Amino acid sequence: MNVERAREFLLSLPHVVETEQWGGLVFWVGDKAIGGKMFVMMNFDQAGGNPIAYAAGQERFHELCEREGMIPAPYFARIFWVAAQSWGALRDREWEEELRAAHAITLEKLPAKVRAALQLPAKELKQAIAAGRKRREEWEAKEVVRKAEKQKARLASAAARKDKKATGQ
Repeated sequence: MNVERAREFLLSLPHVVETEQWGGLVFWVGDKAIGGKMFVMMNFDQAGGNPIAYAAGQERFHELCEREGMIPAPYFARIFWVAAQSWGALRDREWEEELRAAHAITLEKLPAKVRAALQLPAKELKQAIAAGRKRREEWEAKEVVRKAEKQKARLASAAARKDKKATGQ
């Protein structure tokens, strides 16, 4: 298995969306704009870490971590993700089984509302995703304003304390 073959396999699974972030590829069950969840991360920089990490589930986590070449995924072990130190840690058939299981585990954990959205006709799903992205952008814009106002209030408060101290009150 390698990045290209794993990517091709993952994209053949139902409702899988890929994004490029954190220096690699992230695969989601359902678009994150409608509440999809990630289930696989692949690292572009082979020298910089493990080539792949995925949701193993609580039942398989410890068993997989005992295999040579498989470790608890950094930052994600608490949610039972494992990372492979190389593509050779598993045979191709095992990779397909593990990635299919990661997809199934994640799909099963999706909220009912998200699973229902995934069953929508393609046109309606596309509209729901667009609406979700718009809501996210609006929230992010409001968050920028809120943080700026909070910072402004902090600075005003600090200035008031400094003035009060300077006048001896």
